[in-house]
Amino acid sequence: QVQLVESGGGLVQAGSTLKLSCSASGRTFSGYSMGWFRQAPGKEREFVAAIRWNDNSPWNGDVGKGRFIIAIDHAKNMVYLNMNKLKPDDTAVYYCAAGLVGDTGLESDRNYLYWGKGTQVTVSS
Repeated sequence: QVQLVESGGGLVQAGSTLKLSCSASGRTFSGYSMGWFRQAPGKEREFVAAIRWNDNSPWNGDVGKGRFIIAIDHAKNMVYLNMNKLKPDDTAVYYCAAGLVGDTGLESDRNYLYWGKGTQVTVSS
């Protein structure tokens, strides 16, 4: 049974740094893309970043360009999202996802098969 478990969320001040973790288990993720999405209250879920399991190639969405970095630790089966210079607009539930996604589909949540339950990030001004 595939499980994606997020952790690392919390309440921080604007300008702070936060590192989210996603523990992936239940199958081999070779060939998969691992993504981070977020959803704020009253808003649609939006793409944050993704990374290819096999070659670590990252893809950043507009929301985190220049501030967020996605990474994988293959030995631990962990996916990380390092978030810098956080803003109040970054407040959301952050979700980890996995799927067999082509290059043109990384930013669509419909292309991801497995999802975690999310971790809350709240940024105060």
